[in-house]
Amino acid sequence: MSLKLYNSMTRSKEEFKPARKGEVGVYVCGPTVYGHAHLGHAKSYVSFDVLVRYLCYLGYSVTYVQNITDVGHLTDDADQGEDKLAVAAKKEKKHPMAVAEYYTRSYFEDMDRLNCVRPDISPRASGHITEQIELVKTLLEKGYAYEANGSVYFEVSKFADYGKLSGRNVEEMLAGARVEVSPEKRAPVDFALWKKAEPNHIMQWPSPWGPGYPGWHLECSVMSMKYLGQPIDIHGGGIENKFPHHECEIAQSEAANGVQFVRYWVHNNMVTVDGQKMGKSLNNFITLKQAFSGAHERLTKSYDPLAVRQLILNSHYRSPLDFSDPALFAAQSGYEKITETVKAVRKQMHAAGEGEADKAIAEELQQLKEKFEAAMNDDLNTSVALSVIFELVRLAQKLLEDNAATAETLDAVDDLFSRLGGDCLGIVKDEYPQDGGVDDEMMDRLVDVLIEQRSAARSRKDFAAADAVRDKLEGIGIVLEDKPDGTQWRRK
Repeated sequence: MSLKLYNSMTRSKEEFKPARKGEVGVYVCGPTVYGHAHLGHAKSYVSFDVLVRYLCYLGYSVTYVQNITDVGHLTDDADQGEDKLAVAAKKEKKHPMAVAEYYTRSYFEDMDRLNCVRPDISPRASGHITEQIELVKTLLEKGYAYEANGSVYFEVSKFADYGKLSGRNVEEMLAGARVEVSPEKRAPVDFALWKKAEPNHIMQWPSPWGPGYPGWHLECSVMSMKYLGQPIDIHGGGIENKFPHHECEIAQSEAANGVQFVRYWVHNNMVTVDGQKMGKSLNNFITLKQAFSGAHERLTKSYDPLAVRQLILNSHYRSPLDFSDPALFAAQSGYEKITETVKAVRKQMHAAGEGEADKAIAEELQQLKEKFEAAMNDDLNTSVALSVIFELVRLAQKLLEDNAATAETLDAVDDLFSRLGGDCLGIVKDEYPQDGGVDDEMMDRLVDVLIEQRSAARSRKDFAAADAVRDKLEGIGIVLEDKPDGTQWRRK
């Protein structure tokens, strides 16, 4: 059975076949780095991490590109409002690029703790301004775009296939459009390729149309095509990006080049918190750092980052994920059960006697492997795949209780844990610390606890105690940074 993926363009599961045999190009819309990563980011990037991991497991050579949006993403995700980086910069009284640098580091710290494989290429929008200007020039030359008062817009009516991904009809969009906010546009549905910058706009670049900055949609077209060519095998992102972001990407890319932009469109669903849509106004907006440290009123304790990852794997990537403290507590328990079983298998394997691997056990392992692969081949059904891991846990525990398995048998069990639970799902580690040892994740959690103690000391105005905690952390190479939304830390 071969891998089947749900293609949002055709609205059906399709057998995956890359454009070039044995090679796969994957582009995923990355974060806009104006704040700390949250649970929605975790849902998206863990989902695509599993996709990349499984493609590698199947033997493909994968090039994974995930951009960093550090300019051009406006507050209303359309063509009006302020740039989100500029808004954050004003709030924090920093240069926008300083804000982008800080939150980019924070993002990768969180993704590392979730055990997400780093992308092969992490291009930045601000580093590809020249290429974006060239794409705008091409669209102007081909008659798909027009200049207006220093800005350039894509004329949607010129691209007959606009709406083919989202299923939206242009006439319906025009009829349902709100009052046109920009008199420069020929039609409300036209979208910005290049925006004119006012003199006090910090992030701006020279262009043939005057000082300005790129529209949000432009960067992903440029960077995905630069590093992966056309057609791109897989383009991923959150379901909220299907329209207008991905629809606009298709229009400008295919209009400019006259060939198919993407072969498979893959979208993950969103996160709710206790049944409600996650949002700051509802006070249920939870960052990953808060989830890892337990520093949120909806959480009763700190949680292992891989328990958060396991919670995400419990749901299908195309299904909504309802995040709650009880659900995360259950995921933590399940993750610990898997972890303790793997550690016990490895410990007993070193003490077990030599001998051939048990053929009956080998057959059971093969059946579990096939069941796991069948689930993953069915549009990455991680919830079923995870249930297979728990079947493997039960088999391993029975072998441990009998205490009669050979080292070769236990090695085969450990190998399957590593390949399925580690290589594919990312929840089984290659190595665990010895009893009494401290690994990186445990150290991270200890630091979070100390930060909570320092915050409590500051709240009761015991600044001597708070300073003592800071000094101890600095002594082991941990630097604290007090921010409006709480204290963050980094290694020197």
